Amino acid sequence: MNMNENVKDKNRPSGPIKIGEVIVEVDRDLCIGAGTCVALAPRVFALDQDGKSVILDTADSELEQTLLEAARSCPVAAIILKKKSGEKIFPQ
Repeated sequence: MNMNENVKDKNRPSGPIKIGEVIVEVDRDLCIGAGTCVALAPRVFALDQDGKSVILDTADSELEQTLLEAARSCPVAAIILKKKSGEKIFPQ
């Protein structure tokens, strides 16, 4: 699969991107490609050719709870969730 065709924002494949009421970003420097986010939220995350998590164009259909579960599952806390106001949801 060509990840470039499926990412939500080709200019910012790892965010920050607004999904519902949440802003999601993957810190590419922290991401180790463990893939737990992909396993828990396959409509939101995929690993690119560098083994880093990117945000897919199907992400808008995902629930905020699933985003939070995926972020919590990351062994290095590379997934950052914020409210539109900028207040951090995860990690605290």
